[in-house]
Formats: sequence, C-alpha cells, structure tokens
Amino acid sequence: MQRMIWSVLILVVWLCGGAERGWPQDSKAERSSERKVAAYRLDFSINELEDGKKINERHYSMKTLDTFQELKIGTRVPVEAEHGSFQYLDVGTNIRCRVFDSQGSPGLDVKVEISNFALPDQAKGGSQPIVRQMVISGSTLVTLDKPMLIGVVDDPNSKRQFQLEVTVAKLK
Repeated sequence: MQRMIWSVLILVVWLCGGAERGWPQDSKAERSSERKVAAYRLDFSINELEDGKKINERHYSMKTLDTFQELKIGTRVPVEAEHGSFQYLDVGTNIRCRVFDSQGSPGLDVKVEISNFALPDQAKGGSQPIVRQMVISGSTLVTLDKPMLIGVVDDPNSKRQFQLEVTVAKLK
C-alpha cells in the first residue's frame, strides 16, 4: 500500500511541474543550457608584395559553424622514400580555421600553410623537388565585417612578403 501511495505522489509531483523545478531528470535545465550556434562567413586574402607593392592576391571563402573547417588547394607530388616506395607530399595552400565565442566576442583559430616548389636555379640539380613553405598560425579576437591582418611572413629567398587577411561576417 505504501509503495502505491509513493508512486501516486511522485506522479502528482511530476505532473504538477516538479520535474521543471530542478529535479535531476530536469529537461528544462538541459534546454536552457543548450547554446545557440552561430554561422559565419570567412573571407581570406593572401597578398603577395614585392618592395611594398602588391603583385598578387588570392581569395578564399568558406562558411563555418563552431567546428574546424579546412580548405585545401594544391597538388599531391610523389616523392621517392625508400627503395622504390613513394610518399605523397601536398604542395599548395591549406587553410584550417574555427570561429569560437570568447565571452560574447567572436574569436578565430587559424592555420594557413602555403607551399610551392623552389625555382630551378634554387634546386641545386637534385632529383627530389625542393619545396618552400610558409605557415601562419594563431588565435585572435575578430571585429565582424572588417578586414583584419592576421599575420605577415617575409620570403627569405626574395624581397617578397606574404600577408594573411581575413574578414569574418556573421550569417543570419
């Protein structure tokens, strides 16, 4: 008889909203802790300058949520490893990024790798290709809808400089 009374009492409390007042199986608390996911558009520009003058500019765009996104453009080059076996080397542009919320302001984790082949006169006649690589990586807070300079890299073999710029826009 007591077991039936307790069962009825628990059912009445649950039907009257006891589950919404902080009981462990509280579904309202779970719903309020769900965060809203924002979507963003990221526009990247990689600018190449020589003696301070822009000589090349490449544009890349992607839409993202708060997960890592990756954009890869390039060539897979076979390179002989050991006794006739080959490994493949990715040469080109690789952008990996994630927009995150930092106390109400958007932030950006980004890693950009740019690689290309050395000029023939820099290769020194070897049988394997020589690949030049530049990497810009870091985290920063961003201002929405305004271009921001993320990083600058000087090419050690020339008077060229590479700049990574990003514009982050919140999608509706």
